[in-house]
Amino acid sequence: MATKANLTIDQGASYSTNIDILDEYGIAIDLTNYTGAAQMRKHYTSSNAINFSVDLGGADGTVTLSLTANAIANIAAGRYVYDVELTSDTGAVSRVLEGIVTVTPNVTR
Repeated sequence: MATKANLTIDQGASYSTNIDILDEYGIAIDLTNYTGAAQMRKHYTSSNAINFSVDLGGADGTVTLSLTANAIANIAAGRYVYDVELTSDTGAVSRVLEGIVTVTPNVTR
């Protein structure tokens, strides 16, 4: 079951956040042979998606999600849904994080 966490992203600014992936004992999961994917959408059934850049930290169990300032500048302010999935080298897919993204509007352009 995915952990729930809400994110706030400032429109027009670079965004990056780190997520630690831990097992049930609080020990970092080695992500060396994993790949990651993360998207946000206006709603669950929306056909338009914004893809996060996903970098995996390997043995330290860290996942970094990021978006460029240019990518965020083109996203309308409002609420979105997102999730993060990891795929092991055996093909097993796990949703590790999900929640609401709030994109706050900017004034400076």
